[in-house]
Amino acid sequence: MIKAFFDGACEPTNPGGVAAYGAVILRDGQKIWEDSQVFYPKGGHEMETSNNVAEYSGFKAILYHLLAGGLHLEPIEVFGDSNLVIQQMFGRWKIRGGFYVPVALACKKLLEKFPRIRGHWIPREQNSIADELSKAQLIKAGVKFEIQPL
Repeated sequence: MIKAFFDGACEPTNPGGVAAYGAVILRDGQKIWEDSQVFYPKGGHEMETSNNVAEYSGFKAILYHLLAGGLHLEPIEVFGDSNLVIQQMFGRWKIRGGFYVPVALACKKLLEKFPRIRGHWIPREQNSIADELSKAQLIKAGVKFEIQPL
């Protein structure tokens, strides 16, 4: 069984701060991949960052890695503390408006290649594996935390 966790953060302001994500994939309980990066918007859109953009970027990184590794046909459980991402990708919520829309639409398209994937919302306290990765990138970038405590 493959389990994946994603998280995102945007500090010191949301929207408009520095956005970063963390993502982890486990196979049979063993970590097989992790990634964390700062999200850099296209030129001229530097202020178009948000926590939702960061969350979706982590989810997208997971999908890309699974697809590249040929794991997209296996049973996959994805966990995140963003109810927006989980509900829009696996539930009944529609993708509406916001800086996150291009990333969300890209994720929705990628999901078409995953016949056995399910998403689950979890509280932040149960998502520390991805949360720590997303915040590590912000710390490395010298970002001051004002919204989410370390």
